Amino acid sequence: MKIVTIVGARPQFIKAAAVSRAIERRNEIKPETRLREVLVHTGQHYDQNMSDVFFKELSIPKPDYHLGIGSGPQGKQTGRMLETVEEVLQQEKPDWVLVYGDTNSTLAGALAAAKLHIPVAHVEAGLRSFNRRMPEEVNRVLTDHVSSLLFCPTAVSVKNLLAEGIREGVIDIGDVMYDCLLYYRQRIDPSLATLRSLEILPEQYVLATVHRAENADSAERLSAIFSAFGEIGQRLPVLLAVHPRTRQYIQKYGIVVPLNVRLIEPLSYMQMIEMEANARVIVTDSGGVQKEAYFMGVPCLTVRDETEWVETVESGANVLCGAQQERICAEFQACMDREKQQIPVVGFGDGQAAQRIVEALEENRVGGNGIGFEG
Repeated sequence: MKIVTIVGARPQFIKAAAVSRAIERRNEIKPETRLREVLVHTGQHYDQNMSDVFFKELSIPKPDYHLGIGSGPQGKQTGRMLETVEEVLQQEKPDWVLVYGDTNSTLAGALAAAKLHIPVAHVEAGLRSFNRRMPEEVNRVLTDHVSSLLFCPTAVSVKNLLAEGIREGVIDIGDVMYDCLLYYRQRIDPSLATLRSLEILPEQYVLATVHRAENADSAERLSAIFSAFGEIGQRLPVLLAVHPRTRQYIQKYGIVVPLNVRLIEPLSYMQMIEMEANARVIVTDSGGVQKEAYFMGVPCLTVRDETEWVETVESGANVLCGAQQERICAEFQACMDREKQQIPVVGFGDGQAAQRIVEALEENRVGGNGIGFEG
């Protein structure tokens, strides 16, 4: 059986690493019927800090195809991906196309496969923020509606799909990111090399990430968030791992970075886990970082108006603050006034999601290579 895996952004590299390991383990057990994975990197994240370092650090096999799409307007980027991914699929004729998350790479891979009548399997299916102005929301909804297997990370995501009339192929397999964290957290450098390189002590800093279009593209929201960082920084320094997109808009809008806010380069996955685990508070608009904060028992303030990871909010580990300076600062103060505590991780599986994905792909194989390639 042949599986084409399509990735393009750093969260997808991390999730794909877990599934690739599960495929390798399965092949070791059943070498007579090996599964073949063909890895396609669209190039959505393309620089060293956002792409190459993840493949090296996570021991992900070198992509079989690197499409080199790069950045660009939403429609243009997705269109170029759709065209080039289709060419790969026509050549490879896989049994399954496996896509992750909610990026333009996700949607392009799913649409290209669906139009060629190749079954699509979607990891992190059923997530909903219920805000159709978010490009990610549009991508995940459309991908779910063309997928044959929908791998849901939580019971809430299953309910979301049922509410949209999607019942066939829906499986609650747990969260692949939880698999990753359990696996890689044991491999963090015990010397805390990243903290030492930044000359920062454990729990003596706030870790921040801001990259979503709703924040980075808005001068008003981005200014308010930085004003909040400046106020927070009077108590603890803020380390902002700057996405290239955000750096561009900081310059475009002429936003003054407060003296107590340090802009640092994007971190590798292992560096990010180390920094998250030792932060006093995390401020982010990233879905993945919200979950990792929850998994590690670090208070999280989410600078968005809604989240697809409602379980983290309901647990009390995560607070939605929007881009309101007063709200962000007030919630930060509340975090500082109480002791950190590990909240039990509930509803995200047992760390075996990747194995279940591989088993489901085998059990639900539709047919031989080359389904519906006329056209």
